[in-house]
Amino acid sequence: MLFAIYLALYIGFVGLNAFAPQAMEITPLAGVNLAILYGFGLIVAALVLALVYAWLCRSNSPAF
Repeated sequence: MLFAIYLALYIGFVGLNAFAPQAMEITPLAGVNLAILYGFGLIVAALVLALVYAWLCRSNSPAF
């Protein structure tokens, strides 16, 4: 499930680059273009999903 979430985010990034590259040139925040913001967003999403995965693994482990 977590992989599917990340895959959807990544497909959105690649799709935007492939089919609407002019949209990636938009600078919505402090002069930084959307491509950079989306790329950093993917990195942050990967870290958050890794933390969720670790939490799910820990909460399902047997108590010793």
